[in-house]
Amino acid sequence: MSAQADTEPARAGKVLTIGAVCKALEREFPDISISKIRYLEDQKLLTPRRTAGGYRLFASADVIRLRTILRLQRDEFLPLRVIRQELASGRAEEEEEVAKGQGPDPRALRRATLDVRGVAASYYRLEEVLDDTGADAALVSELEDYGVIKGEKRDGEMLYDDTEREIVRAVTELKRFGVGGRNLRVFRTSADREAALLEQILAPALRSRNPERRKEAVQALENLAATASYLKHLLLIRDLRKIAK
Repeated sequence: MSAQADTEPARAGKVLTIGAVCKALEREFPDISISKIRYLEDQKLLTPRRTAGGYRLFASADVIRLRTILRLQRDEFLPLRVIRQELASGRAEEEEEVAKGQGPDPRALRRATLDVRGVAASYYRLEEVLDDTGADAALVSELEDYGVIKGEKRDGEMLYDDTEREIVRAVTELKRFGVGGRNLRVFRTSADREAALLEQILAPALRSRNPERRKEAVQALENLAATASYLKHLLLIRDLRKIAK
């Protein structure tokens, strides 16, 4: 492949190496790396074709799927568990239709899926969280001190669920810019206030003895949470535009 071809997004019938995929997406996602793409593959979010020699080859659909994953992480702050659900529901295919000009932008018309009903799918030991996120134990301890994450102690060992793990991952990225646990109290306070507001709005229905009413209230809570998250995102973008002027 030529150097010029390597920097172009994959077209129908064309495949790219993992290095070429990084080059193709680095303008939109400056933090993309080969190791990150490999990690997403390890998490079963990507399944590029392999050559007989073991080299990864990414088709157009693979690149679109990767771009969708990266956008969901960056724009909607979704954990991998929820991203996996979004992909299973056809999110990548919708993004492909948008890219071809054949469909509406799901980022504008769809709300993020927020599961507030079930328990965490998995729990991780501290060592697993550190290995997975690249964080250090001191950072995790700091986040616990400031109430940003809350591990659960079981059989004398502290465990963290999917959401806590993804929070650590996000904070690890912020740390690169000098943002520490103390600075994150503003996020914790904001989240607490939003949760209290939504609880106030839906408290009577959530505490109802009628199962159907409770079910409708939980669905409404998810929709309100997604709308509030999207609104906060828009307000942040507006303010950041003013800063960038």
